[in-house]
Amino acid sequence: MTVSPATPMGLAALEARLRQDLEWLELPAKSWVPPREIDGRRVRDVVIIGAGMAGLVASGMLKRLGVDNHVLYDRAPAGLEGPWVTFARMRTLRSPKQLTGPAMGLPALTFRAFYEAQFGRAAWDALDRAPRALWMDYLIWYRRMLDLPVENATEVAAIHARPDGILALQIVKAGVTEVVHARHVVLATGRDGLGGPYVPSITETIDRRYWAHTADAIDFEALKGKRVAVVGAGASSMDNAAVALEAGAARLDLFIRRTDIPRVNKFTGIGSQGVVHGFAGLPDEWKWRFLDHTLRAQTPPPRPSTLRVSQHPNGHFHLGSPILDIEERDGHLVLTTPKGRYDTDFIIFGTGFRVELMSRPELADFAPHIRLWRDRFPVPADMPNVELETSPDLGESFEFLEKTPGSCPALKAIHCFNFPATLSHGKLSGDIPAISEGADRLARGIVRSLFVADRETHFATLQAFDTPELQGDEWTDADAPSQEASHAAE
Repeated sequence: MTVSPATPMGLAALEARLRQDLEWLELPAKSWVPPREIDGRRVRDVVIIGAGMAGLVASGMLKRLGVDNHVLYDRAPAGLEGPWVTFARMRTLRSPKQLTGPAMGLPALTFRAFYEAQFGRAAWDALDRAPRALWMDYLIWYRRMLDLPVENATEVAAIHARPDGILALQIVKAGVTEVVHARHVVLATGRDGLGGPYVPSITETIDRRYWAHTADAIDFEALKGKRVAVVGAGASSMDNAAVALEAGAARLDLFIRRTDIPRVNKFTGIGSQGVVHGFAGLPDEWKWRFLDHTLRAQTPPPRPSTLRVSQHPNGHFHLGSPILDIEERDGHLVLTTPKGRYDTDFIIFGTGFRVELMSRPELADFAPHIRLWRDRFPVPADMPNVELETSPDLGESFEFLEKTPGSCPALKAIHCFNFPATLSHGKLSGDIPAISEGADRLARGIVRSLFVADRETHFATLQAFDTPELQGDEWTDADAPSQEASHAAE
């Protein structure tokens, strides 16, 4: 039967095809890691903190390689993991629709397959970019199809290193605290995974009810009829400004420090498998040069996001307008820029994130020992960059390295699979395009570490294995004396 490209095959048919693909590829691989126990409870081979896109594909890769004794903890309820239906406010993803993202090289696991199965090829051809909420639906489907072991509404409050090298995680679920032991921990904790949202120090002078960061939960309905200011010109700033306008803000002022909005996405211009697999091999000075240039140029907001703001006559763009002062006056704020003073009722800061290890309670034991790039590399005088200076210096499998060798050996078992890994590995752990390649690098490194650590057990298994493949009756030794000759000699 020939199916028209316009006829959706349906998710059930796609799921059957995916199951067949996995069976043909003998996936997932058989479990092979020797079990360990502490106090009668199984030690997890890997705990993944975060069940967003990065955490899911990391889990998928581990399962694919036979490390099935792992778990993902996410503090969000099921279906709300990651930013997609929480603080992400764009209508569609910013990445091109055809990127295979977390599919791990399996065609039937791609977003395209998921979309076409439901809506058909013609709908795919007409689609510009993936709708944000539908992308979340895809990740929920992805999790279900790979049967990934996610535990929701579970927070990792602390991680401690035991003398035997095992990590003890204090987890909290439904108000109950327990300890889970793990050999490796993966931080799949997103943009703010090693710190939190950044806001300028000027916010310290104003009441918290007057402002929010783009990563906060914002009651946009409460902004109806209000004067709203947004600081920044990135994608999140544009998206939040648009939502405020669409919610009925009386006036929207977008304050942009630069004299022009960035227009060229520099890193897209060199996007290739060469960058994906080659960036980690660059000398330090070249890694720094590539990312410093990219960060200074900044990533432009998507054209649809920008038009979403400018189509409103009460949306105002102010270029060359950094915030110099904020003053609280008569129940509202007055913002001062080089170009004037502006009354506003609420400010949304689209000012990004920063690495601040000590702000992460789960890393409190380890933060003083984690080596950053400023500890590794002399910062070029002509290229100072705070974001790069505070990036963690990571090993080949995204593992933290010690600032002082021998001071904290357990760091090698904690893997930073989130956005701040970019300077060490390239853009493999925070964005859609190369997330599968990043997860593959991560999982293979963990597999190598687990096998090497258990080498004595594996060797003992090798020695003890005695299941014969031959029974001894499959051949005859041509030079052995025959039974007739033996009888004649008697």
